[in-house]
Amino acid sequence: MSSPTADVSVRVAWADDAPGIAGVQVRGWRTAYDGVLPTDVLDAFTPDEVAAAWRESLGRPKDARNRVLVALERNRITGFAVVSPAGDPDCDPIADGEVAEFVVDPDELGKGHGSRLIQACADTLRADRFQRAVSWVNATDDAHRAFFESAGWAPDTAHRELDLHGDGSVTVKQVRLHTAL
Repeated sequence: MSSPTADVSVRVAWADDAPGIAGVQVRGWRTAYDGVLPTDVLDAFTPDEVAAAWRESLGRPKDARNRVLVALERNRITGFAVVSPAGDPDCDPIADGEVAEFVVDPDELGKGHGSRLIQACADTLRADRFQRAVSWVNATDDAHRAFFESAGWAPDTAHRELDLHGDGSVTVKQVRLHTAL
């Protein structure tokens, strides 16, 4: 006798997925950036505003290789990732792809959604003929970094500091990870 299996998957996002993606993003960012960003900055992200931006983005991608992937349990979005050609000046946009965003709902961590999603990112980038993938992670996010490293990613010595307001008042330090595809 076989045991029941979970109804989980990963697929390319549709414009109708915008509210679900926004909800995951707001919850995920509030958890990932807690203690990194000021509370007022995190509170400024509202699901409705973020959903409007996602709806616009999903409806008009700038490049056919820009894709949003969603992890699902049944029809509920549990995570998402954005893949695209790498935009860093030291990357080759023909050979290097990027996982530009990778968020799993904090309530869904440890259930396999992230593993399916990171594999789908690699498969999608490989199908677009990229040879290497890169992704930026917050320097202080040990769990996110360890997850990527467990999937075969490693630091490539690149680092950056994002200045969110342009005046140095709110900065985020990040390191870049990479993997061969």
